[in-house]
Amino acid sequence: MSIYVIRHGKTKLNSEKKYNCRINEDIIEEGILQAKSKSEEIKSLGIDIVYCSPMLRTRHTLECLDIPHIPVIFDDRFMERDGGVVTGTTVEDDFYENVYYNYFTTQKVEGLESLPDLFKRVHNALNEIKEKYSDKNILIVTHGGVAKAIYYYFNELPKDGHIAHNYQKNSEIVKYDF
Repeated sequence: MSIYVIRHGKTKLNSEKKYNCRINEDIIEEGILQAKSKSEEIKSLGIDIVYCSPMLRTRHTLECLDIPHIPVIFDDRFMERDGGVVTGTTVEDDFYENVYYNYFTTQKVEGLESLPDLFKRVHNALNEIKEKYSDKNILIVTHGGVAKAIYYYFNELPKDGHIAHNYQKNSEIVKYDF
């Protein structure tokens, strides 16, 4: 069983280096081209089932991949992290690395979904997929934060909890094997 993860195509807030979190924005023209450029590669992977975040940017990315006749499950567990008060704000390196993407941070940010909660949500979904579809190839169309949670399902979390460095680019495909 293989799981392929593709992050949605570029959005306006991505290009502005802002947290889009749960803002339900669409992909921009560059994001459409990014996603369309992955269509043939995705078609060659032997995908049996697609899991997709229900957000607009992931739905549009999936549409651009043009992979008809494959069942699609829209699953809220693959929605982007709730950013709370940082949603829509500009990414600042120190906060991004030491708070937003530090698994062990003790700093509380109003409305920000903690990384342990994000990881639990995503890892529960992956456990369910592994149990239900052990003989299938799965594509997950999702977001940057969720892609990090998936990465750390298959890889050890750094001892210091800093995970900002592990970054999946827009429309990049990453493969994981159970």
